Order: sequence, then structure tokens, then C-alpha cells
Amino acid sequence: MKLAVAGEGARIVASLKRMMKARAITYKDLAGRIKLSEVSVKRIFSQSTLSLARLEQICQALEVSIQEIARLSGEHTADAIESVSLEQESALAADPNLLACYYLIANGRTGQEICKELGVEEIKVRRWMVKLHSFGLVELRSKMRARARTSSAITWRQDGPMRRLYEKKVRQEYLQSNFSAPQEAMHFRSAEMSEASCRVLLRKLERLATEFRDLAELDRTLPSREKRSMGVLLAARPWVFSMFESVRQSSAER
Repeated sequence: MKLAVAGEGARIVASLKRMMKARAITYKDLAGRIKLSEVSVKRIFSQSTLSLARLEQICQALEVSIQEIARLSGEHTADAIESVSLEQESALAADPNLLACYYLIANGRTGQEICKELGVEEIKVRRWMVKLHSFGLVELRSKMRARARTSSAITWRQDGPMRRLYEKKVRQEYLQSNFSAPQEAMHFRSAEMSEASCRVLLRKLERLATEFRDLAELDRTLPSREKRSMGVLLAARPWVFSMFESVRQSSAER
């Protein structure tokens, strides 16, 4: 039996590609796992049909079920946007309750799960969902459910209200850790680099940010018990240790 790569089938293939990209699995890697040549694997992903048996084999190699791929394909489409309007962003930044509700919806939580997570009554969550719908941020569904119109990892505007809010919280809270616990990491490097190397570094940081978003999208439909909120801070800038500046200053005064 073949799956036509059109409509639902096309979304399944697209989801498989996104999952491979997010998990850094190449066509060559997949070929080794399912014992085919790399050329054959590329042909499978570019052909107009895909057998159910082959789909099952690929899913097993990627350690994901067909049901999960189908759910991912049904819940998320290519038109999921990564940003919101200034008005929408301002509304979220101005209301912590609305922001918390939207964050959880964007990460696949149901209304009941939001009630439990935030410790509030159902009527409050309903009101927040209606308000988010009025701003065009979610689509309301039955049984205390809503679907975010954006991806789970939104790109906030550089000079917008959410960026200012996050920067303040990052300075106050995020960096107050020694980053030594499980699932924590902090790497800091400083060196002199050429302009060309700086451009390469910035492109790599942008690519990593994109991969973070893709991983979040892949995990959006997982049960909440299998996920936890994660924050990643990526930064690069021309910078010199302040102690180096003081050394230079002392040398200049001699």
C-alpha cells in the first residue's frame, strides 16, 4: 500500500524531514539505520509515493511512532508563523496571566492542564483563551482547547516590549545559577577573531536558534509529563575583559 505524497502524505514526509533535521540525522545516517544506500533514501523522500512498510521502518529508525508523526503532521502546518504583530506582543507583555496562558497553549497544553499548571479555576483560563482569540493569537476549539497560531518558540522583535521584558528577567533570574545541575550547561569563550570568522559564528548561532525552534515544534504534541520548560541564551558581541582594560590603562599611565 502506498501513501500519496499530497495533502496529508506530504505533511508526513515534511515532518519526517523536520525531525531528522532537528535531531541532526542525515540521509546517510538514516540509510545506515534502515540498510539502504543514501541515494535510495533520498529517492524515497523525493518520490511521489511512500509505502506504509517503509514509513514504519523509517519511524523505527528515528525512534518515533507513526501515530506521533501523524499527530505532528496534523497539528502543525508549514504556515505556522514565528512572530506576532506589535499589538499582539504588547498585549502579552502587559499581562503576565495572558502570557503564561499563551506560552502553555503554544507548547501544546490543554485548558485543563493550564488550570493545573497555574493553579487557577477553569473560568479564568476560558477568559484568557477568549482574550487571546480576540487578539488573533489562538484558534478556539472544543473542550477547553485552543491552538496557537504561531510556532512554540516565537521570535520577538529586537526593540519590542517582550524583548525588554525578557532582558530584565534574564539579568535578574536566568543567570543566577552555576549551571552545574543536570540539563544545565554554560560555555563561555573569548578570543580574537577575524571579520570573516565572526560572520561564520553569527550564522552558526542563528542556525542553532532555528534548531531550538524545530525541536520545540517536534515536541509540542508530547504529553506534558514528558517535557519541561527550557531556556537557551545565545549571544555574541565584540568584548574585552574589563580587567584587560584596567591593565592597558595602567600601562598607559606609566
